[in-house]
Amino acid sequence: MKKNSYIIVALVILLFGIWALPKIANKVNTKELVQFEKVPDFSFIDQNQKEITNKDYENKVYVLEFFFTSCPTICPKMNASMLKIQNEYYGNPAFGMASVSIDPKRDTPEVLKAYAIKHGATLKNWHFLTGEKEAIYQFSNQGFKLYAGENKEAEGGFEHSGLFALIDKNGFLRSRTTKLGDTENPIKFYDGLDAEQVQWLKEDIAILLKE
Repeated sequence: MKKNSYIIVALVILLFGIWALPKIANKVNTKELVQFEKVPDFSFIDQNQKEITNKDYENKVYVLEFFFTSCPTICPKMNASMLKIQNEYYGNPAFGMASVSIDPKRDTPEVLKAYAIKHGATLKNWHFLTGEKEAIYQFSNQGFKLYAGENKEAEGGFEHSGLFALIDKNGFLRSRTTKLGDTENPIKFYDGLDAEQVQWLKEDIAILLKE
């Protein structure tokens, strides 16, 4: 009789686990990301000499970076990370990418197109953008609070961050939180040079695509 009681308890626990685990997993997988400010309106020209604005990214989740094609330091590593993200969501019409050049004098649409082809950027919604220098720097420095600027002392002549911005279907910056001690803090941007954070970014794109 005692043995039968153990069997019944074990079956109850097993059945509860089968019922509860998918719900717990679903809750973890759909955890809400922090929402920040809305991305300011922009209008730039892409590698196909097409004007690209916020409207081209409406109802799309997208990742945005600042870079320049002649960058000898962090840009190749950032590009490798962007390619991993491209390949993860290739063919999804609700996903896009934006690479904004901070060297518009040299990075013409023709140069950007050659760069995109050379580096395997084949996603239809991946736009390599250029425009007026003042507008680009305002977009970076004030719109995202990500520093970009000319510096003759820096390799390549420019300074910029290696951070990626994640933007939701409504045009808002989003990110996850990470635990530091006993507190949770939003990261706001993802380090494009860090494999772990690039993986976080891929996971969080999936969350936003389901919203």
